[in-house]
Amino acid sequence: MISRRRVLVGSSALAGGIIGAPFIARAQSAEFSYKYANNLPLTHPMNVRAREMAEAVKKETNGRVEINIFPNNQLGSDTDMLSQVRSGGIEFFTLSGLILSTLVPAASINGIGFAFPDYNTVWKAMDGDLGAHVRGHIAKANLVAMEKIWDNGFRQTTTSTKPINAVEDFKGMKIRVPVSPLWTSMFKALESAPASINFNEVYTALQTKVVDAQENPLAIISTAKLFEVQKYCSLTNHMWDGFWFLANRRAWTALPEDLQKIVAKNINDAGIKERADVAALNAGLQKELADKGMTFNQPKADSFRDKLRAGGFYAEWKGKYGDEAWGILEKAVGKLA
Repeated sequence: MISRRRVLVGSSALAGGIIGAPFIARAQSAEFSYKYANNLPLTHPMNVRAREMAEAVKKETNGRVEINIFPNNQLGSDTDMLSQVRSGGIEFFTLSGLILSTLVPAASINGIGFAFPDYNTVWKAMDGDLGAHVRGHIAKANLVAMEKIWDNGFRQTTTSTKPINAVEDFKGMKIRVPVSPLWTSMFKALESAPASINFNEVYTALQTKVVDAQENPLAIISTAKLFEVQKYCSLTNHMWDGFWFLANRRAWTALPEDLQKIVAKNINDAGIKERADVAALNAGLQKELADKGMTFNQPKADSFRDKLRAGGFYAEWKGKYGDEAWGILEKAVGKLA
């Protein structure tokens, strides 16, 4: 089990600009020495499990493969690292499907609003046909995606004015959203007033009432200390997102098949463990945030889905993703559009 305190300390260090040293496997004679980069703190479950993975790969390949881990955006922004993994400057990279969609539009389909009611449905889809569909599109971008997507969690809504109990509570609410058409169109369909604001400006925007609300996973709400400027946390679970574990195609195909199997197995096993870690982390964070003064509620998704359906949100995005992808999504989650 990953300690919440360790994760939050690591996240706070990231917020303060402290860069953790990368984990480096020390084998001097590795036949394949590959770099794995990500944007999370060294103590996040992703990096804890990745360290275990790298050690297992080194051992099971008898030192032929070493994976050096570079956390905390050490090798650049998400955009920079995506460019590097495509060019071969780095061999492995984990990236949110919502951000990967700038290159692979199909990769954001898991972020469709209120599509997934729970984790069981998420994993049924992403370990099944929907994940396979997205990986096929990723392959067309000359990247290799490992079979198991890692967890980034459900996103929740915080406000300073009132809890979100039903869709009517969103009407006219000024809410910060990331700079993304998917978010903007969803919250407009919910009749709120979305404002695209960079994350480093969110705390101030909430504090000065430029916006009254924002949405993020609980870990971000905690580490960014948004509980200081937000009173209510509504567990809307309005979007789920995960991290695709990506490999440069040339680097991947350079590995002999037996080594590919060892590396893929250990990466996928680590991803499964990271999922359990994140679920446990979020369960504990709700209590910690409540202890710091936040009031929690759990609205039902029905009114939100109905509003998105009536407002044409699902029909719009069905048109963008195409009938095939949308059909695969609905096979896992039920009828949306």
